[in-house]
Amino acid sequence: MSEAIAEPRDEALEAARWDLQPLVHGKGPAGVGELLDEAQREADAFAERYRGRVGELDAAALAAAMRELESISDLVGRAGSYAALDFSTATQDPARGALMQDAQERGAALQTTLLFFDLEWNEVGEERAEELLAGDELAFCRHHLRTLRRYRPHQLSEPEERILTETAVTGPSAFRRLFTEQVAALEVTLPGDEQPKPLMEALSVLQGPDRELRRAAAEGVTEALRPGLRTRAFIMNTLLADKATKDRLRSYPHWVASRNLANEASDESVEALVDAVVSRYELARRWYRLKARLLGVERLAYYDRAAPVAQSEQRVSYTDARDLVLDCYRSFSPELGAVAEEFFTGGYIDAPPVPGKRGGAFCSYTVPSAHPYVLLNHTGRIGDALTMAHELGHGVHAALARPRGVFEFTTPLTVAETASIVGETIVLERLLDQAPDAATRLSLLAESLDGAVAAVFRQVAMNRFEDRVHNERRDSGELAVESINAAWLDTQADLLGDSVERSDEYGIWWSYVPHFIDTPGYVYAYAYGNLLALSVYRRYEEEGEGFVGSYLDLLRAGGSMPPEDLGKIVGVDLADPGFWASGLDLIERQLDAAEQAAAEADRI
Repeated sequence: MSEAIAEPRDEALEAARWDLQPLVHGKGPAGVGELLDEAQREADAFAERYRGRVGELDAAALAAAMRELESISDLVGRAGSYAALDFSTATQDPARGALMQDAQERGAALQTTLLFFDLEWNEVGEERAEELLAGDELAFCRHHLRTLRRYRPHQLSEPEERILTETAVTGPSAFRRLFTEQVAALEVTLPGDEQPKPLMEALSVLQGPDRELRRAAAEGVTEALRPGLRTRAFIMNTLLADKATKDRLRSYPHWVASRNLANEASDESVEALVDAVVSRYELARRWYRLKARLLGVERLAYYDRAAPVAQSEQRVSYTDARDLVLDCYRSFSPELGAVAEEFFTGGYIDAPPVPGKRGGAFCSYTVPSAHPYVLLNHTGRIGDALTMAHELGHGVHAALARPRGVFEFTTPLTVAETASIVGETIVLERLLDQAPDAATRLSLLAESLDGAVAAVFRQVAMNRFEDRVHNERRDSGELAVESINAAWLDTQADLLGDSVERSDEYGIWWSYVPHFIDTPGYVYAYAYGNLLALSVYRRYEEEGEGFVGSYLDLLRAGGSMPPEDLGKIVGVDLADPGFWASGLDLIERQLDAAEQAAAEADRI
C-alpha cells in the first residue's frame, strides 16, 4: 500500500479566508445583535402600522409597506448570514454555535411578528390582487407577491403559523444543527497519517489514484460513521415525522409537494424528469463499466466510482485554479470575469480545508445590499478547479441579480444551477481544447462524466431513496436503522445494476448527506438544473458570442419571473416534454467521446 504524499504548503490557499465584517459593518459578533435589535424595532413598528390593514392598501401604500419589509429583511439577512457563515468555518466553536442559535431564535421571533402580512395579503381577493399587481409601483416585488399566493391552499391561521414558527428553532432546526455538528466532528485516520483527517477530506481520498488507499479511506469512513449512526437515524426519523405532520396540517398531498411548490415546478414536470433519468440509468452503468476497464478491474467497488482514470494524477494549486477560472470567465464575457474577480480580491472566498469547517462547497447569496460569499475545500485536485468554477457561477449569478432587490434576488433551486454548470462547462471546454493528447482528453472527459453521473443520475437515485424513506415513515412509523440502510442500498442498486459491486458496509453512507436533513426533496433540483444548464450551454455552442447578451440578461433577471419565462430569455422551452431527453443526449455524446479517447489512447 502506498502512503499519502504530503503536499507542499500553498500560501495563497491558506490566505483565502473570508472577511465577513462587511456584513455587520465591521462590528463582528456584536454587530449581529445590533442588526437584529434594529430589525425588531422596525418589525414592531411595521406590525403596529399595518396589522389588519393589508387588504385596505392601495398600490402605492402596498409598495411602501414592501419597501419597509425589504429593509427588515436586509437587516435580518445580514445578521443571519454572518452568524451562519462564521459558524460554517468552525463548527466546533461553542461561541459561534451560540451566536448562530441566537440569530436563528431572534430571526424566528421576527418572522412571527411579521407573519400577519403574508396571511392578510393572501386573503385579498384574486381580482383585487391582480389589479394591484398590474401597476408599476409593485414591479420590484410583483413575482414575489404572486408566488406567495400559490401557498394560499396550504397556509394556516395566524396563531397556528406563529406556533410553528416559534417552535421551529427548538424543534427541526435544533435537530439539523445536531446533525451538522455530529458530521463535522467525524475524523478518519488514514495509513501513513499521524493526525486524523476531517470526514470530507477523507472522502476526497476516494478521488485519488491509489486503490488500496481508497479502500482504506472507505473503511475508515465507514468506521467513523458507525458510532453515531443510531443518533443520526433518530434525527432522520424525527425530521421525517416532523415533515409528515407539517404536510398533513398544510394539506400537501405528498412528501415532495412543498418542495415542488418552492421550486415553482409542477408535480408532472418533476415526475417527467425523474422518469427520464431513471430510464437512462444505463448511461451511468455504461460509464462505470468503461471506468472498470480503464482501471484494470473486473468490476468497480463502491469506493472506485470517483477514482481518476488518468495514469498520473493531475494536481492544481489554488492560484493556478483561480487564474484558469478567471481567464475562462473573462473569455466568455469580460463583465462576467470582472464580477468573478471581485470574489478573490474582496475576501469573499474561504478555500482551505481545516478541521471543524463544513465540508463540500457552497455559495451564500447573503442579501442584495451585501456581496455573496463562496466556501470551498480546495485539496489540489483538478476537480477542485471545476468546483471553483461551479461555485463562482452561483456567485456571479447572485452578484448580477443584486439590483433586483431582496424579493426577486434568488431563483428557485431548479434554475439556480444554471450559471454554475455553465461556468463549470466553460472551464472544462478550455481544458479539453488545450489537451495535448487523447490520454489527457480522456482524463478531462472522465472528470466531467463523473460530475454528470453524480449530479444527474446519483441525485435522482438519492431522490428515490428519499421518496422511499418518507413514504415508509408515513406508512409504517419509525424506521429501524436497518430499514434506512436497506432503502439506501436498494435505490443505489437500481442505479448501478451490475456495474458496481454491492457492499453492505456502504449501506450507512446515507448518514452524512446533509441535504436529506437540511432540505428534504432538494436533490432532484441538481438533475433538473444540470440538464437545463446543458441545454443552455448547447444554445451557446450554436449561437456563439451572440448568445452572451441574453445569457447575462437571464442572470440579471434573478428570480423575477417563473422558471419557464426565465428559460425563454435564452430560447429554452421548459414545457417541452423532450427537454430532459436532449440534456441526457448531451451526456451520452460525452460518453461516446470518452470511449473514443480511451481507444485512441490504447487504454481499452
